[in-house]
Amino acid sequence: MKYAVLLSRDPEDDLVDLYRYVAQVESVERAEHLLSRLERACLAPGQFPNRGRASPELESVGVMEFRQIAEPPYRILYRLTGQTVHVHAVLDGRRDLSDLLARRLLR
Repeated sequence: MKYAVLLSRDPEDDLVDLYRYVAQVESVERAEHLLSRLERACLAPGQFPNRGRASPELESVGVMEFRQIAEPPYRILYRLTGQTVHVHAVLDGRRDLSDLLARRLLR
């Protein structure tokens, strides 16, 4: 069964920011390749929404409804609601994400 995948404004902004950074620091070609990889990864939970695991940072504070999939070194955080996958963030997994996740996902 396919699920609808919706990206909120935050993950769209995350993708734009990542694209701009990579285009500036590396090249436009690398930025386009990264954007393509991340877009595919964002759509993946539409096929298999339960394949992701709970985010360790959120799990440690008892928040279990958000799941994540990895597209190293990036992490895509999402939540399944009925037949819809809501993507909430596309983040660099090399960063300390506890505070960022708490502010973004729990507001």
